[in-house]
Amino acid sequence: MAATVSTSTTTTSSTDMAAFYRAMKRCRQFELVIEAQFNDGNVPGPLHLSIGQEAVAVGACSQLRPTDVITSTHRGHHHCIAKGAQLPRVMAELLGRSAGYSHGRGGSMHLVDAEIGILGTNGIVGGGIPIATGAAFGMQMRGEGDVALCFFGEGASSTGGFAESLNVASLWNLPVIFLCENNQYVEMTPQSVHIAGEIYKRADGYAMPGVRVDGNDVEAVASAVATALERARSGQGPTLIEAVTYRWYGHFAGDKAAYRDPAEVEEWRAKDPLARTRGFLSDSEADLIDQQVEQEMQEALTFALSSEKAGVDSIFLGQMSS
Repeated sequence: MAATVSTSTTTTSSTDMAAFYRAMKRCRQFELVIEAQFNDGNVPGPLHLSIGQEAVAVGACSQLRPTDVITSTHRGHHHCIAKGAQLPRVMAELLGRSAGYSHGRGGSMHLVDAEIGILGTNGIVGGGIPIATGAAFGMQMRGEGDVALCFFGEGASSTGGFAESLNVASLWNLPVIFLCENNQYVEMTPQSVHIAGEIYKRADGYAMPGVRVDGNDVEAVASAVATALERARSGQGPTLIEAVTYRWYGHFAGDKAAYRDPAEVEEWRAKDPLARTRGFLSDSEADLIDQQVEQEMQEALTFALSSEKAGVDSIFLGQMSS
């Protein structure tokens, strides 16, 4: 059942390509701004950047309904932004401000907005996989045709929760999509050190479709997810998608990634998903989007920096009274 799809098989309108480009530009510009804030000492806590991987998040989330849900990873800003998270609140959270999604106490690994289907980024490798599977079980019981989509990295495919979740999802025909965002490095080591075989082919052992796509081709990702959603909504069960992409930066902000060959990095930078998508637009159209997104980020940053810093009182928010 496993198959490789290197490029999109659909024809996307110029309007759709502009929407794709705008969404990916928002993801990247957000991370460029937050990286600068990190370097200035304004981000309290670790930061994992997804620059270079934007097409996976945008392609996938572009196909979802508002009532569909996602689970994410420690490298999940782009997933949340693509699903519709409010930029000022994401920015505020990462800067430790009370106006953030977790009142400035959670940082990038605890971004949640259940109202728009973001069940959370997650600091545990593979932690979102069983959460998405459980959410899919609840959706199946409600019978409203909603789907859970789980983003995870290639390192998570070696965890027990991955195998257990795929097994039960297949047995129960759960409406869930397992989307492996394979950026080819598990922390500081190449996937060849950690991953046996080919990830998408593992679907065969769980009697579900397995597909590998070019994760820098936003149309290919969108097409693969659309097919998986149709299967899930019709009661046919889960799909495993492996989207092959590349993270331009190190494992975390400040990691110089000296363990990588500079030629490899440059090779993948030349496959920039933003540049690839921008090529479908006129220069004037793309330039206007760039200006609008940059203005949007400046407004989000201004909001965050003007918000009150998280204080000790926020530790007790949400506690039940005795």
